[in-house]
Amino acid sequence: MDKLRNMILRKTVYDIRHSGYLKRCNVTLAKPLSELFNYPKSKFKFFAKNQTGLFGIHELISFEGFYTLKERTQIECDDFVNEICNPNRKRNLVTIFDQLSNSLCCLADMAEFIRTAHSDKSFIAASEDCCISINTIVERLNTNKDLYTSLKQVITDGDKYLMTEEDRHVCELFLFDFELNGIHLEEKKRQYVVDLNNFILITGQQFMIAAEKPRVVDRTGLPDVLLKEYSSIVDKLIVGHPSSQSEDPILREVAFKVFYSSNAESEQLLDNLLECRHKLALTCGFPSYAHRALKNSIAENPIFVMEFLDTLNTELRTRSVIDYKTMKKANNNNTVSPWDVQYLTNRIKQNHLKYAMIDYASYFSLGDCMEGLNMIFNQLYDINLLFEDIKPGEGWDERIYKLAVTHRTEGLLGYIYCDFFERTGKLHNDSHYVIKGGRQLSDDSYQNPIVVVMLNVVWRENNGPVLLHPGSVENLFHEFGHAIHSMLGRTRYQHVNGTRCATDLAEFPSVLMEYYATQPQVIKHYAKHYKTRQPIPEDMLKKLCSSKCLFAASEMQLQLFYSVLDQYYHTRPLQTLSTTDLLGKLQAWHLRFSHFVGYGAKYYSYLVSKALAARTWHQFLSHDPLNRIQGERLRTECLQYGGGKPAKQLVSDYLKTAVTPELLASSLIQDIDQSYENLKSFVS
Repeated sequence: MDKLRNMILRKTVYDIRHSGYLKRCNVTLAKPLSELFNYPKSKFKFFAKNQTGLFGIHELISFEGFYTLKERTQIECDDFVNEICNPNRKRNLVTIFDQLSNSLCCLADMAEFIRTAHSDKSFIAASEDCCISINTIVERLNTNKDLYTSLKQVITDGDKYLMTEEDRHVCELFLFDFELNGIHLEEKKRQYVVDLNNFILITGQQFMIAAEKPRVVDRTGLPDVLLKEYSSIVDKLIVGHPSSQSEDPILREVAFKVFYSSNAESEQLLDNLLECRHKLALTCGFPSYAHRALKNSIAENPIFVMEFLDTLNTELRTRSVIDYKTMKKANNNNTVSPWDVQYLTNRIKQNHLKYAMIDYASYFSLGDCMEGLNMIFNQLYDINLLFEDIKPGEGWDERIYKLAVTHRTEGLLGYIYCDFFERTGKLHNDSHYVIKGGRQLSDDSYQNPIVVVMLNVVWRENNGPVLLHPGSVENLFHEFGHAIHSMLGRTRYQHVNGTRCATDLAEFPSVLMEYYATQPQVIKHYAKHYKTRQPIPEDMLKKLCSSKCLFAASEMQLQLFYSVLDQYYHTRPLQTLSTTDLLGKLQAWHLRFSHFVGYGAKYYSYLVSKALAARTWHQFLSHDPLNRIQGERLRTECLQYGGGKPAKQLVSDYLKTAVTPELLASSLIQDIDQSYENLKSFVS
């Protein structure tokens, strides 16, 4: 099988070398990705005389181009609005709406990314100004009754031009976006919705800032071990982290209790946030904020979510007890408290691995991992990641890579820019950014998507290739799961392209890619020592993969707890109880849980996506993870639709069965049970 795959890979490279695509693009094929990513030039010609602008946009040779693009977008939007409201329009309505959305998103998404990623203050200021201007345009459009009336009429009476199921679905999504902002309400209520949204935005930002603040407490009466660990100002101690990895149990306990202690400022902000979200939902006609947030998701409503979480909890409880018994044994049979869990699980995993992390990292150079991704995508989808030289001025930093994503017969599918290395001022979270969504153009050509994958790995100047710890490999594969979803989502409309879909669907392809970073039958194809080029030894591979099976139930139990609390907070009014009263007086860790802001009523999405990925892996892929037939089926029956098909219908059609709470819960339990079976086989 391996020989056959290598023959296929060599033939694919031959086909690409002789394709017309290479004659049109500056693509490097002389070296494999492993060498290009492991031994790149120390610096690209970032400050050379500009030949192009950011992302190849000519106007962005200079930061002043943002002002030009902003004015052009304003004119385009006015033209599209006039066309939508014209009773004699010549095209179907959803196409014009999508072009309006595309014009705004192409500039807004790109400007927002540059605002957070660029190091030049002039570009940051210009992109920030652009974001503010686009937001103003969007707010004006959201209150345009003529746009809403035109869209509502088409959904009610049909368009005068032929509409497909996809057309109708996208129309309904546009209408729902309008009604989320209360445009269907009378003027007084509509203004109330605007005021609530503004208050929610500001309060959410304030809560996230407060969640990161250290606790400042009186030094009096605190143990000496705490005073040695943290800095002080006069008679106050500044506790900025919970010391969860400390070997000292007293330090862990006291630091945990101080760091997660109740805080009046954070509690008031969270209570205000939840209260206003509930008022917003009621004003817009929803029973709760959760009903509003889940309308177009796989779950569709909070009843489905809670049935899923309740069913999962019933099955998970006994399995979690086994994990906690293992922790208790490692804790000399002492009671395992919340501040012990992370320390104990990490210690047990490290002891299980037996090798140092640097020993494992030696087999996961960045280049070899990129070669592994390329191999996986080639086998599953018949696509390749081809290194393309970045032109002066096209990138926003000196070390940006550009990959052209090509299909053997369909040609260029899009571009992935790789911003992998740490730098001053860069955001620390690994992310996938959509710069331009894909869509069908009027001449039947396709607007290919452009995305950025951002990581934060340390550049090893003159010290050999970048080596990734296993957790970083999982992050890399996860983010490329998002990126390939964007590339393969060949929808007619950019509004629903790729990852522009329900949250509980968007995480499915990325979580599925994590299996390819943790399963031995896949890892052995690309994990090679960066010096000797020998494959990872069998013993190390078994230890690594089996360590991923440890504490699967207890870790999922924690995610379950977060999800239940998130649903509880967003499905009912707080009444006379504060969030801390609801959780209990002993701790207030939820005041550190900034995911309440970005994932309000949607934190369960990770568990649903994990369930879908587990079901897909065990039912279709585990016996042959690189099977082309299954890869093509995943692409054509799931990934290519993006959000262009109702989420629940999409995954039900792909899985060939109805998606129910019981199916999702049983998929997760099966995955945990299989993990423990794997653990037994690995250590036997």
